[in-house]
Amino acid sequence: MKIALLGYGKMGKVIERIAIERGHEIVLKKDENNTYDGLSNADVAIDFSVPTAAVENISNCFHTHVPVVSGTTGWLERYDEIIALCNEKKGGFISSSNFSLGVNLFFELNDYLAKIMAPYNSYSVAMEEIHHTQKLDAPSGTAISLANGVIENSNYTKWTIDKPAANEIQIEALRVEDVPGTHTVTYNSNVDSIEIKHTAHNREGFALGAVIAAEWLAGKQGVFTMKDVLNLER
Repeated sequence: MKIALLGYGKMGKVIERIAIERGHEIVLKKDENNTYDGLSNADVAIDFSVPTAAVENISNCFHTHVPVVSGTTGWLERYDEIIALCNEKKGGFISSSNFSLGVNLFFELNDYLAKIMAPYNSYSVAMEEIHHTQKLDAPSGTAISLANGVIENSNYTKWTIDKPAANEIQIEALRVEDVPGTHTVTYNSNVDSIEIKHTAHNREGFALGAVIAAEWLAGKQGVFTMKDVLNLER
């Protein structure tokens, strides 16, 4: 399979290595200093760029009829626009705040825990995420996805980085050198606490998940999620 890499930073380089190890060919490695030459030769594109470049990268894939997997976060205020373009151009698209297989299983665990905790009003939920100092957005897209998972399965209505109201989930975002990503969801009461936590040890899991998603998406049309890739029940 021929893959175009849109964004060639630390993640892009790890994705390149894993893709080649799995027998794929890289036909484009795009950063801010080059063009989209070679994109039309790709079977699928993987976007791990920056928020300011993601919409242009994804749009170019749809216009070139190349399915695209995007792991860039911080641009989702334009998500509906991108989905409309995908449908118009009959493109293929997967966007995820985190492609790690472990994190996507963690999302499922988080949803289930929120559902069974919802009747117990003595517990309040809070979240913490820790990432490397080069991460541009805060809170992380993964933390926002976790918060939305709780909101969809409980009486909470929104998340905040400030002091929370009764119906709000507080997300604390910390930036620490060389931390790939740690996410913790805690339910606290006066008598005890329940905590689930995912700790990434390196970028390998994110990169492998993105390549697996790209393998799955190649040749498909439509808007999909990692639930589709991993065949998880909705």
